[in-house]
Amino acid sequence: MMDSGLAGLSVGELKSLLNDRGVDYRDCLEKRDLIERLESSTFSPRASMQAPVGYTEAEARNVNVFGRVSPSVAFVQTTRRGLSLSSGFSLRAMEVPAGTGSGFVWDEEGHIITNWHVIAGGLREGGSYQVSLQGLDKPVDARLVGVEEDKDLAVLKIDPRALPSPIRPLEVGTSSELQVGQSVMAIGNPFGLDYTLTTGVVSALGREVQGAGGRPIQDCVQTDAAINPGNSGGPLLDSRGKLIGVNTAIYAPGGGGNVGIGFAIPVDTVRRVVNQIIRGQGRATLGVNVINDALRGQYAKNLRRRLDGALVHGVLADSPAERAGLRPTRRGRSGEVELGDLIVAVDGTPIRQNEDLLCAVEEAELGDVLELTVMRGCDPARVEQLEITPVQRRSLMEQK
Repeated sequence: MMDSGLAGLSVGELKSLLNDRGVDYRDCLEKRDLIERLESSTFSPRASMQAPVGYTEAEARNVNVFGRVSPSVAFVQTTRRGLSLSSGFSLRAMEVPAGTGSGFVWDEEGHIITNWHVIAGGLREGGSYQVSLQGLDKPVDARLVGVEEDKDLAVLKIDPRALPSPIRPLEVGTSSELQVGQSVMAIGNPFGLDYTLTTGVVSALGREVQGAGGRPIQDCVQTDAAINPGNSGGPLLDSRGKLIGVNTAIYAPGGGGNVGIGFAIPVDTVRRVVNQIIRGQGRATLGVNVINDALRGQYAKNLRRRLDGALVHGVLADSPAERAGLRPTRRGRSGEVELGDLIVAVDGTPIRQNEDLLCAVEEAELGDVLELTVMRGCDPARVEQLEITPVQRRSLMEQK
């Protein structure tokens, strides 16, 4: 049974406590899983790192993180079946390259995370995947577990007995508490140059990036750490070596390589989607898009009051949200922003950020009726209770 004090914390606060204790929570899909993990954990402070002679503290940290994390970073190769003309003027089948990129070890069961667009070329009939890791004499075959095209994520699996020993999955951080200016590192295989480290800072938060599946990926992390073709699917790490995102795109207006702007899928999204893929669960949705937490915070600052919750940005047609009467944020006739509904609680549990809402919706069973506490137009004098039943996201998309 949940402790009443812990149950009152947000998902982000629970993750922060687990991070402080150095506790792995990547397999926790629901809020109650986070609480149970926290209740069973003990505080275990990490040993401080001693800087080698001649290194600055920052250099020592980079060297330490790279040495510890790089064995868990993978080189992913995708091939597909093709036809070639033999010397006898007859066609014969052959394997042809269909994509390369980076990835990383997610757990000790051999799950490898990468981008959907890295492996998309192998989704055709006859496609295959291979993974290279430090300590392996040659690439090993991988099978596709599942993909989430809209989030540009894919999960592969290799035989865990093929994992070099010792090897540890990456430690999972949190992206909800990232700050512009904090140091980050990217490890991957740009242009086929394996195990390349680049460093930089978080240069912006809450970016919307056009995903390879055709739909925008929201709340992406922007970084000036050099990310080039081949880095896709690799990890973006904080200064402690914890995963904070999956590198997915670069901004290259001339069609070339890195110009100082790269984007990563936030780890809070990665953890949720990957767990659903591994468990074979479909994503539930209300049919709303919400404004990123950073922009909502700016609105709150401008209004000089708190706006804790999930601010509705858009409502999909014929969705549970539309039928329940949720109202989106929009522009007025003079171009001014007219704030939409602010979702502040689900079934009585406070919603303080977008991640809280996503977790509350996605842990609901199909057919469950959720009670939303909604602040109409972000007006604290107009608070209403709405009942809404989430649906599978795929079924909603198929109606479009």
